[in-house]
Amino acid sequence: MLGTYNYNSIIKKTVVGFGTLFNNIEIRRTQGSKTEVMKVPLAYGPKQKFLARLRQLGDLSTRDQVQITLPRISFEIQGISYDPTRKVSPTQYIRHTSGSAENKAFMPVPYNINFELAILAKNQDDSLQILEQILPFFQPSFNMTMNLVPELGEKRDYPVTLTSIEYDDQYEGDYDTRRTLIYTLQFVAKTFIYGPLADKSGEVITKAIVDYATDAVPTAPREVRYTTTPTSLVQRDGAATSQLSAAADDNDGIINVVDASGFTAKTNIQIDDEVMRITKKSGTKLYVQRAWNNTTEAAHVNGSNIFKIDEVDHAFVDADDNFGFNELYSEFTDGKSRNPTTGVDE
Repeated sequence: MLGTYNYNSIIKKTVVGFGTLFNNIEIRRTQGSKTEVMKVPLAYGPKQKFLARLRQLGDLSTRDQVQITLPRISFEIQGISYDPTRKVSPTQYIRHTSGSAENKAFMPVPYNINFELAILAKNQDDSLQILEQILPFFQPSFNMTMNLVPELGEKRDYPVTLTSIEYDDQYEGDYDTRRTLIYTLQFVAKTFIYGPLADKSGEVITKAIVDYATDAVPTAPREVRYTTTPTSLVQRDGAATSQLSAAADDNDGIINVVDASGFTAKTNIQIDDEVMRITKKSGTKLYVQRAWNNTTEAAHVNGSNIFKIDEVDHAFVDADDNFGFNELYSEFTDGKSRNPTTGVDE
């Protein structure tokens, strides 16, 4: 169990998402009719590292010895803790199906990630400009929408909560010492850690066959077979079969079509958002039952497209869609049994 490789990059994605919130902050300095716009640099790391760089003397002859400029923003992880208030049943599954592929995983485990964000500036106006571009969005939380595990197709809102603000004015020493104003903001980002995914590709059931026999012997031949397959409740392929040759009121049981050759009785059709079931066909007239499949009966104008709901639409049905079932009963007297491995009656 433990030791099975599993890495969904949850913490890494959360760190990137948190940093992205602050990657477009700028300050403006106005002097007379000129305004200087400066984008504030953002980097991951402890503020002590940047304070140490500030105290170093610049030396252009030595690599990486150029003094850094202010203002700038730094952030780092301060801790990770379990959050019992968001715990759900660990035996529940999250399932995501796309075509014939299905991915599933147990419910994720809630964790809180503590971040520290530091605003470093050499004058108060710069630091306050940065601060006022952050504080209005946290009341005290700001939601980040992320898809942490794309295979599950689950987008969630992850709140980031501002918990405290501290201020420090490091202005000590002689006149050669650089002044550094530091605003330290503490945040808590609520996230979820996902376990390993179970890939069930090709295991989505699209057809069920049940054989009935009057004999209780396991090898008894089938006498009645019940087959069911998913059926689309609406048209999906977008290919019109015909058009209305006259307007249809919301209570008409007979509709006139341009060409009825593509329709048969007991076929479902769709006009606009209403689904109808054909009970009889006579020339270019279709006798229909209105508001089929819990749709709403409505009037339709002359020339409206008529879509036939058929096998092509059934093939587009996904496991996450709202769909019905085709049912087929068959009776047999040949004494054969179905081989579930080969799918052949033997």
